Amino acid sequence: MEIDVEKNERLFKEAYNKYVTRPGAKELLNWIEESDFFTAPASSKFHLDVPGGLCEHSLNVCRNLKKLYELEKQTHPELEIGLDSIVICGLLHDLCKANFYKVEMRNVKNENGQWDKVPYYTTAEQDPWGHGEKSVMLIMKYMTLTDAEICAINWHMGGFDDRVRGGASKTISAAYEKYPLAVLTQAADFIASYIDESKK
Repeated sequence: MEIDVEKNERLFKEAYNKYVTRPGAKELLNWIEESDFFTAPASSKFHLDVPGGLCEHSLNVCRNLKKLYELEKQTHPELEIGLDSIVICGLLHDLCKANFYKVEMRNVKNENGQWDKVPYYTTAEQDPWGHGEKSVMLIMKYMTLTDAEICAINWHMGGFDDRVRGGASKTISAAYEKYPLAVLTQAADFIASYIDESKK
């Protein structure tokens, strides 16, 4: 799958500049531009493990989050989530993956039984702060987040979060009960990863 990196960068910046206007937003965007965010993959071997996959995934999550909110708002008119929160959570939930992947080479047998060197993605963690919580920390170096945004980004991995896998954490269910934005962000991320970006 080939991704239009330049187009996605433009779409990302258009949405970001339109809806993310709080103090520090410009400085955060400068950091994003200096990172490999727009050219990085979304994963090492799963969904969108290609150049530009991370930005593509972020746009997909943002789009899904907006759709899910609009759908839920029809049956729950009391639900109030600002477009700025939707864009922040959608576009920035995986900021932790910027400057995270690197390309290495490995030997793979070709159809003639000979070994060829082929590139693959591996990880090169510089700041071992976790996943969702790392995205929160990176964002909050530059701008503040609401409590709902913190929970949504922090817990967007749902049951795949390393802190939840053992089954002892009740914090995630408390976050989902308190903040609908967290539930919708997790759902938007899963729809993007397992339906929109499926390799099948």
